[in-house]
Amino acid sequence: MPQADDARRISTFLEAIAAENGAARNTLLAYGRDLTHAADWLTDNAATLGSADAAALISYLVALDAEGLSRATRARRLSSLKQFYRFAYDEGWRRENPALRIDGPGRAQRLPGTLSEDEVARMLDIARDYGTDPATRARNACLFELLYATGLRVTELVSLPDSALRGAPQMMMVRGKGGKDRLVPLSDPARAAVAIWLAHRDKSEDASRATGKAGSRFLFPARGAKGHMTRERFYGLVKEVASRAGLDPTRVSPHVLRHAFATHLLAGGADLRVIQTLLGHADLSSTEIYTHVLDERLRALVMEHHPMARD
Repeated sequence: MPQADDARRISTFLEAIAAENGAARNTLLAYGRDLTHAADWLTDNAATLGSADAAALISYLVALDAEGLSRATRARRLSSLKQFYRFAYDEGWRRENPALRIDGPGRAQRLPGTLSEDEVARMLDIARDYGTDPATRARNACLFELLYATGLRVTELVSLPDSALRGAPQMMMVRGKGGKDRLVPLSDPARAAVAIWLAHRDKSEDASRATGKAGSRFLFPARGAKGHMTRERFYGLVKEVASRAGLDPTRVSPHVLRHAFATHLLAGGADLRVIQTLLGHADLSSTEIYTHVLDERLRALVMEHHPMARD
C-alpha cells in the first residue's frame, strides 16, 4: 500500500483532473491504478512519490521492463507519472519535476484491426434477426446500425440519452471524452432502426411507469446500477453476432467496428479532418493511422494484380 501522503496526493490529483479536464471515470481509474502501482514499488524500495528522484523513477521503469510488461503498458505508466509530477510541481509539492527529462519506450504503432464492407454487412444482417423477441431484435439492430453509421466509442453508444434521437434528427449530439460535444450525421438505415427501437423502448417504459417504476433517460436502458446497457454486455453481444455471421469472434469488437467506420469512409474518399471530427479525436495523429491501413491494402492489391509482382 502507498504511504498516507502518497495516497492523499494521488487522490487530490485525480480530483483535480476530473474537475479541470472532465476526465472520464475509466481514465481516472487507469491513472489511479498506475500511480498506486508506482507508489507501492517506491515504498518497497525506500522511496515515495513525494521524494522519488529521476533515478528512482528510471529504476521503476527498468523493473517494469524486467517483469516483461509490454511497451504500451510501460509507456502508459510513465505518462501517468509525468502527468502527476507536472501537477505536483504546479501545486508546489515538488521543487522540481523528476519525470520531466525521462524518455519512455514509446508506443508501438499498431495497425487497427478492421472488417471489410461485406463482413460488416453480414453482421448487420445477423443483428437485425438476433434476439428472442421483437424488442430485443430491434434493440440489437439499432445498436449495430448506430455504431457503424457514426463510429461512436462503445461508452458513448451504450450511454446515449434517448433525447438525443427524438424526432428522427439528421444529426446527433454526442458527449465524448473530456465532456466534449460533437455532432455526427445519421444515415437513413440508422434513423430507421432508431425509430423502430424507440417504439419498443417507449412501450416498455410506459409499462414500467404504470407499475410505479421510474422511467429511464437512456436510449438503451438496463436494470443495472448505471441504468443503461454496460460496455461489457455490448462487447459480448458483438462477439455473439460476429460468430453467427461466420466471423472469428476474436478479431471483432466494438472498437473494430469503429475502425471499420473510419477505414471505409477514408477508402470512399472522405477527408481525414472530417473523420477526425466524427471520431472525436483531439489530435489528427490519432486519425492518421487509418491511412496506414489503406497503405497495406494498396500494397496487397499491387502484389496480387501487377504483372511484375507475380512469380
